[in-house]
Amino acid sequence: MFADNMEVPVFSDKVTQQLKLFAQQCMSDASLLHDPKLSYIKDLIEHYGGKVPEAKTNDSSDTKTEFENKSEQPQFESVPESEESEESDLELDMTGVIEPDEDAPQKMGNLTLQPNEEEIAESQAKRSEAVSAFVEKDYEKAIQLYTEAIVLNPQAALLYAKRGQVFLILNKPNACIRDCDRAIELNPDSAAAYKFRGRAYHLLGKFEEAANDLRLACKLDFDEQADEWLRETTPNARKIEEHKRKKERKAQEKLERERQERLRKAREAAKAREENTRTSQTDAGNTSPGVGDFYQFLKDPDVLQAFEDPEVAEAFREISTNPTNVLKYQNNPKVMALINKMASKFGGAGGMPGAAGMNFPGGMPGFPGAGAGRFNPPKSSPHDDVGLD
Repeated sequence: MFADNMEVPVFSDKVTQQLKLFAQQCMSDASLLHDPKLSYIKDLIEHYGGKVPEAKTNDSSDTKTEFENKSEQPQFESVPESEESEESDLELDMTGVIEPDEDAPQKMGNLTLQPNEEEIAESQAKRSEAVSAFVEKDYEKAIQLYTEAIVLNPQAALLYAKRGQVFLILNKPNACIRDCDRAIELNPDSAAAYKFRGRAYHLLGKFEEAANDLRLACKLDFDEQADEWLRETTPNARKIEEHKRKKERKAQEKLERERQERLRKAREAAKAREENTRTSQTDAGNTSPGVGDFYQFLKDPDVLQAFEDPEVAEAFREISTNPTNVLKYQNNPKVMALINKMASKFGGAGGMPGAAGMNFPGGMPGFPGAGAGRFNPPKSSPHDDVGLD
């Protein structure tokens, strides 16, 4: 048993995590608990009625050697290096932190009750008696009298705050917090409630909450004791706030790295597809020169819009069937504009299916020819009356 004056050890988050992992290892391999160096853990389990399975006697020598190595130096699952560094940065001063009280919730007043003048007067009398008991340090009696006053007048926020103060002195921070919560519910500007609740949070090791409440208490009604408590809890609160900011910043950096990695992979995949497409077009060009480029040209937004015009679409259908039909459209600006665009795009390359022998500038795809500039229609023979009235 611990001596009466022995303090309960407070473990860091890192040590607590390691103990948890070791407990999980023991649950999966009970033979660890038969190591003489860990006999105190076995004794603790059996002290509370537990039973540790007997050690296996048919283990091989290799297993025994492995067990001895584990016993000499327990192997915990390693915590990621980044988490270890983060936890090591967070060193808090736990002076004054106590174990939380687990008493049943204290009696609260009925908030739907509207006290009459007689009940209010009697409540004030009980409060006066509670103050006297508090001065005499009879804290249990003070709590009883404050409770009686609260039952008579459950709308009085100060009664809850004062009872919370007594619970605080008795090292019952959770009970204090419950009273202060009710006081703040009734009066959001209760400086006393924020003050006592802030101190209760400090006793529980909730330094951020403590600092927030104590700052607000000093803002509502400056109090030297509240200010002293605030200065006591602020260093830990700042460390926690900075730790959270650092953790959040690292999380954001990790997300950004993952996003950049996804973008990099997407660019590489797009580049690979583009190279495959070029290879396919090159292979297709070996058998049908210009066809791949021509179909890429048809995806041009301006070209697609032009072909939405029924007149243009019909004209190109006729021209692809018989290239000499182009003479019918040499005075049509819409058709000739598209023909000249195609000629400038595919200068020197040919291969549009279904059309051949036309003298298009620069070798329009499918309309092989030579020359440059705007469209030059083929000269008609004396017997050719295509396009004439």
